[in-house]
Order: sequence, then structure tokens, then C-alpha cells
Amino acid sequence: MQWTANRPFVPPPLADRLHRVRLRRHALRYAAHGWAVTPGACLAGQRFTCGRPGCPIMTCHPALESWEDSATTDPGQVAEWWRRRPYSVLLATGWKFDALEVPAALGLRVLGAARPPGGPLGAGRADAPGPVAMTVAGRWMFLVNPGEPLRSELDHRLDVVRHGRGSWIPAAPSRTLEGPVRWAVPPERTQWRLPDPVPVQALLVDALGTTREPRVTVPRQLSTARRAA
Repeated sequence: MQWTANRPFVPPPLADRLHRVRLRRHALRYAAHGWAVTPGACLAGQRFTCGRPGCPIMTCHPALESWEDSATTDPGQVAEWWRRRPYSVLLATGWKFDALEVPAALGLRVLGAARPPGGPLGAGRADAPGPVAMTVAGRWMFLVNPGEPLRSELDHRLDVVRHGRGSWIPAAPSRTLEGPVRWAVPPERTQWRLPDPVPVQALLVDALGTTREPRVTVPRQLSTARRAA
């Protein structure tokens, strides 16, 4: 028998392998519907690690330095990314959709005001407001057709963020420090169709009058300041 200084390969626990397979399955499903994905840093204990030497970012962030250029819907590339590591699943915004990120209290009031009779929100306000993702930390992300700037009533608020070109959002079933990302309105419910952003923003503005102003400043998500990292 030949001894080696290399450490033997130890397979990860079954739960970790199952979680990686689940992440890969969801990433492939998003890609199959035209939503570009990119691998995010893996949650390890109380910080995220991307594998890049010397990376100082401890919160959720892309695992690839050139993530915006490599984000893809190609199933072969997506499967390869998640072949060995349980990367978080990040969705690139500004191409297929924008994401309007708001506090949970605001998101709940918007969903309460929108009664879903069948399709995604269009010219009227009665339809469901498209797919909506949510984090345990209390951030809701409304997916809408891309390109529409925030209305002035929303743009001045630090707790409301529009994720467009150059940004990303975490997607289910990725884990955060507080818990997993989930869908408040799954994309299957709207048949993967996206609403027009104008009426969705109108619902958000209407809901502002029924929620309290935030007592603390909510920092913009790291994804919007990736170039400064």
C-alpha cells in the first residue's frame, strides 16, 4: 500500500448531499424557464464562503468574480456548477425580470390588496402580483418585467430596492443565516409569467399609507454594491 500526504476524500453527510441535489434541481428549473442563474457562496456556519482566496465578504454573494458575464440558462453549465458544492442559487436581475425588494410588512399588504383570480398582474389591480420570493429576515422580492425605474415615492426609501442590471437576488431553496429563502407566490402559480411593474409599484405606493415608517435605516443589499466589494 502506498501512503500519501494528501488527505483522504470524505464524502459529505447525506443531508448535505441531498441539499446540494435539491439546489441543483431548482437551479436547472429556473434556467429551463429562461431565468439566468449563477452560483452563490455556500453557507458554512455563520458565514458564506465562495472558495476565492482572501475573500472578505461574509454575507451572501456570488461565488464567481465575473458572475454577471457567466450567469446562464445553459443546463450543462448549471449542472456542472452544482455537481460537487452546495452553492446558493442566485438569479441575475435586469434581463428576464427586475425584482422589487421591500419590507415584509409592505409585501404582506400588497398581497392582501391583490386578489388572484387567475393570472399575473396586468393593467388592472385585481390579479396576483407575479412571483414573490421572501427571506426569513423579512425581505420580500416582487418579480416584474424589467426596465421600469422606481416611482419617486419608492425611490427615496432606503428599505425599497429595485434590482436591475448588475444585481441579483437569492432564490429558493438557498439558505441564509436566518433560514431558507421561500416563495410567497411560487412562479408556477403565475405559470412563470411576469407582471407589468407599473401596477405593482402602484400597489406598493398605496400600501405605504398603511405601514409605519421604518425606525432604522435598512442597508441596500450587497448585490447592488458588488463592484465596491
